Amino acid sequence: MAWIWLLISGLGEIGGVTFIKLSDGFKRWKPTVGVAVSSFISFYFLSLALREIPIGTAYGIWTGIGAAGSVLLGMVLFKESRDIRKLLFIAMIIAGVVGLRFFGA
Repeated sequence: MAWIWLLISGLGEIGGVTFIKLSDGFKRWKPTVGVAVSSFISFYFLSLALREIPIGTAYGIWTGIGAAGSVLLGMVLFKESRDIRKLLFIAMIIAGVVGLRFFGA
């Protein structure tokens, strides 16, 4: 179950970063509430995952999910660059997350 909590936590991290972008420097209240809710979800579920998964593995995976997911979502929602080199490095992050999942704990 800890791995599911970690996945939910990573998705909360992606949501939090996305809402930060949408909040326009915390000037818009609805996305600002989204930041707070997403951040709570992210940290709460990370704390549940840390009960069973070593901190180095969990934090690496949480960060990787957040980083890769945020970049990919930025490409879709905010029309950010889709340069092949950028996609290659995102693939490396994803490979690192998968490696940590299977060999880190």
